[in-house]
Amino acid sequence: MSETQDNALLAALWRVVAAHGWQGLSMRRLAAEAGLPAAALRDRFATRCELLLFHLRAVDAAVLQGTVPGQGGAARDRIFDVLMRRIDAMQPHRAGLTRFLEEARRNPGLSLALLPPLAVSMRWMLDAAEIEAEGALGALMVPMMIGVWLATLRAWAEDEQPDLAATMAALDRALDRAEQAGRSLRLLPRAGTATAA
Repeated sequence: MSETQDNALLAALWRVVAAHGWQGLSMRRLAAEAGLPAAALRDRFATRCELLLFHLRAVDAAVLQGTVPGQGGAARDRIFDVLMRRIDAMQPHRAGLTRFLEEARRNPGLSLALLPPLAVSMRWMLDAAEIEAEGALGALMVPMMIGVWLATLRAWAEDEQPDLAATMAALDRALDRAEQAGRSLRLLPRAGTATAA
């Protein structure tokens, strides 16, 4: 499928979820909404969970395509920018995504199944923010990034204002907590401590 077709399929996916919920999503309904034969979906998606991976990859790609190398500035500001651009990429599908998030909170199995691919996405987001997250450092940075993202998502799901001020405030607070944790784990210098040039 072309990028245009992929975008149309993604939009159809979240329209179906908005109307019927995650439990009401079927390949038959999605094929009808997207105007595709069921066989075309079967060629790409064996299960509904693969549709979620499709969504994650699409959002990752949207952020990465809009990333300018050599951004400069503070690492915190780069992470803030990356995660807000992730929210921007999701905003057109808000109705379906917020309904999915509500259902996922009541479905621990679904939430757990999403953690490994979400970790992959967050590693890519750290890369987009030009922050090294390999090896032992990555083993600590990625879970912290997941925590920041989930706190931001919770705020976004309740934030109905066009300027997303509450979402940005929640992201700012989550980054504060992550920085404090990073300092306690000695991933970041303590406030007021000089670092070598």
